[in-house]
Amino acid sequence: MKKGDFIWLGVLGLIVLFLLVPQTHLVFVTMTQSHPYLMGFIKVFILASMGELLALRIITNVWKSPVGLFYRAVIWGFLGMSFVLIFDIFASGVISALEKGLLPGKGQFVFAFFTSAVMNIAFAPIMMAFHRITDTYLDLANGKPSNLLNVKLSQVVDRIDWENFISFVIIKTVPIFWIPAHTITFLLPAEYRVLSAAFLSIALGAILAFAKKKKTV
Repeated sequence: MKKGDFIWLGVLGLIVLFLLVPQTHLVFVTMTQSHPYLMGFIKVFILASMGELLALRIITNVWKSPVGLFYRAVIWGFLGMSFVLIFDIFASGVISALEKGLLPGKGQFVFAFFTSAVMNIAFAPIMMAFHRITDTYLDLANGKPSNLLNVKLSQVVDRIDWENFISFVIIKTVPIFWIPAHTITFLLPAEYRVLSAAFLSIALGAILAFAKKKKTV
């Protein structure tokens, strides 16, 4: 293991410790309930960025930042804010659909599964495509906002491997990874769901990185 590995694991350990210690755990829950959008931003800003660093470490075998890491983190943060709203909308909608008999079954697991399934079918592809586009904009602009105006949307669209995006990211990761993983997420109390999604982004980033590395070997 390299020095960067210990630093990355140390930061992750501190985050987990913050969540486990009763006093700081109470701060986390209170802040999440009082300031959901701010906390959604912070959770995903930090954890998804750690996932990006880990994925690049797996692919290249060295620790280095992707171009425009801060701006990527900010985009992740705003996506985290959207998760706060989207998770509640789909959870409330599924509860209503179950009560009206529009969806079969009852109980917490049924609720969690249908919420995850409907959300990942209806919302996830749009969110993933948006994120792929913003990442590609930053890649073509070499991570500099001043260069963004010189990047055309046609260049971004041409740069993205849409066949891989649809055949692998959508058709495979949604049913195999995201629906089961978010079923677990929606079994958790509401204040932990965005946090769970942020941790899952680390896991998926690692999985995709290993798959990409194996493909290039």
